[in-house]
Amino acid sequence: MFKKFKLNRLLFFAPLVTLMFCFNAPQNDDEKMQTIMISVKNTLSYLHYSPKPINDAYSADVYDKYMEMIDPGKRFFLQSEVDEFSKHRTKLDDYLNRGDLTFYKLTVDKLYDRTAEIEKYSQEILSKPINFEENDELILEPKLKKYPQNQEELKNEWKKFIKYNILQEIETLNAKEETQREKKDSVNRLKLKDTIKLEILTPAQKQVKATEEVKDLMTSMFKRFQKRKKMDWFSVYMNAYTEVFDPHTNYFSPQDKEDFDVNFVGKVIGIGATIQESKGKIKIGTLVVGAPAWKSKQISEGDEILKVQSKKGEEPINVTGMLVDEAVRFIRGEKGTEVVLTLKKKDGTIKEVKMIREEVAIEDTFARSIIINGANGKKYGFINLPSFNADFEDAKGRNASDDIKAELIKLKAQKVEGIILDLRNNGGGSLTEVVDIMGLFMNNGPVVQVKDGNGRVQVMRNKQNDPIWTGPLVIMQNELSASASEILAGAMKDYGRAVIVGSPNSFGKGTVQTFVELNRFLNSTDDFGSLKLTIQKFYRINGKSTQLKGVESDIPMKDVFSYEEIGERFDNYALPWDQVNSSSFTVNNPINVADLAKNSQSRMAQNKFYQLLLESAQWREKLDKEEKISLNLKDFETVMKTRKAQIDKFKPLIKYNNGLNFALHADEVARGKTDEVFAKKSENWMKNLKRDIYLQETVNIISELK
Repeated sequence: MFKKFKLNRLLFFAPLVTLMFCFNAPQNDDEKMQTIMISVKNTLSYLHYSPKPINDAYSADVYDKYMEMIDPGKRFFLQSEVDEFSKHRTKLDDYLNRGDLTFYKLTVDKLYDRTAEIEKYSQEILSKPINFEENDELILEPKLKKYPQNQEELKNEWKKFIKYNILQEIETLNAKEETQREKKDSVNRLKLKDTIKLEILTPAQKQVKATEEVKDLMTSMFKRFQKRKKMDWFSVYMNAYTEVFDPHTNYFSPQDKEDFDVNFVGKVIGIGATIQESKGKIKIGTLVVGAPAWKSKQISEGDEILKVQSKKGEEPINVTGMLVDEAVRFIRGEKGTEVVLTLKKKDGTIKEVKMIREEVAIEDTFARSIIINGANGKKYGFINLPSFNADFEDAKGRNASDDIKAELIKLKAQKVEGIILDLRNNGGGSLTEVVDIMGLFMNNGPVVQVKDGNGRVQVMRNKQNDPIWTGPLVIMQNELSASASEILAGAMKDYGRAVIVGSPNSFGKGTVQTFVELNRFLNSTDDFGSLKLTIQKFYRINGKSTQLKGVESDIPMKDVFSYEEIGERFDNYALPWDQVNSSSFTVNNPINVADLAKNSQSRMAQNKFYQLLLESAQWREKLDKEEKISLNLKDFETVMKTRKAQIDKFKPLIKYNNGLNFALHADEVARGKTDEVFAKKSENWMKNLKRDIYLQETVNIISELK
């Protein structure tokens, strides 16, 4: 949950203000990092909802978190180096207090040295024939692994890692070959005119091809690492400090904050093209119809970007070999400004393309609806809400509540008899948008309670008395429905306004964050990044927190995530569950969910596809918990054959059709005739909806809802 929070200086305690003002402008990266450390420490101590003592116990937690972040697979550092690092285990609190970079530099410098060595090891391993008849194995579970004792063990670990990747590539080639055979058989059986060319490789040829592919992957991996700046690792280091306070308190570099804003607001100033990396080259991906790149008629998917002239009059910057995110920052800029791309076209020609940057909406972050024509002759509206997006800086910008309102108006015009609001995979967003969305479905009343670090509780209320939709409402959720999604689902459940359908429990994030700019009180024009800080906890109107426990579904249905460790309760540093007094609210016309649940459970128990899906999820959970795997080719192939037999058993799920009939709105049908990208997205969206077992059952539920 993110709350727009205009931070006033008076909210800081006087010592913090004084301390932060006393910094001089940093002269180099070291001084900048030191300033960030002390600023983060002060902000955490004075503004966090539940500040921790900065002591040796905290230091030990930060140490463990950081080591897990910097070398999660225990594949870089030697045990002797970790022993050296551990001498600092209880000193990280002191380093934070005074901005001491000793431990950070020790670990990161060693990481860069070690990576250079490992790159040479990898080249040496891949330059010689690899023996796949050895009976060695790779440990997959990091908790069971030990750091290598010496260089020989380290080299052997990477040899195993490389072998594992080659074996996986061989299996990929086998799968492609089988797919080609199936297509050819299908063409022959149906006597189609299509020509399917089979590429049959011998086992030896597959090994060679797989080895070359892994060699390219390893080369790209090490190149990306070499280009990664040490300040990027500093962000990792700082997040070890912040995330021990709670998992949603994070340090954002200026670049990371920019990316967050793009996703949160749902728009970017640029040319309207995805940028991707392929074997060290920066290339153009999908174009957004109507955006500058598309309007130029000179840019195509697959074009290689050689140079970017970010500002008029400046020299073009060569982006060949850059990291994608770095190249993207040169292409983005202020609205109305010119950017020039030097492109290498697919035919080898070089072309310069001038464009004026525009505001480009990322439509996948916005609400969208479709009409479901039920088997009973009734029509229902389905609204997918990916996030509770909001544009705090632009009064005319898009936000979730306005988008939902627009979709409801369109659906009402189609005389639908019920609304399904899909909050699955919705990780949250703006707190104020939740309140506004409640006003679209019911009259005024409390929506959520918010408590700050001093124990003060504020009740946020929906003040509207003109709801757009007062008919049947079902909300879909899963384990990835978090924060704002949980507030909305919880409030609707408490009022009895909607039936909550889906995973037994939602994610369980019951905290509110805000951004604090670290350079706000510094005597510098430089940008030191921001701290996303937990400042409040929220509670349902019945007084119960959603923290850790989430929102229970009225009609629970397990899914693929139900068998994985997803949710706040699995994080060691999550804030605890608690409750406050209930707000005063009235439940009108409570829904008899017991009968609905009984009928649903009966249907799902007899739904063979649902039972197959659960079996698939349990099997995948078992795979995820495998601790090691053989690197002997024959043994590996045996394991893969066993897995393939299981996968074949679950293939009917891919072809499943729930029988629902979907209809796009007339304006979207018209748009699809001129916007190929939108038409393709719509087609894929409907295909996925037709494969959705849970949506099928939700339609059954809403058809019984009075």
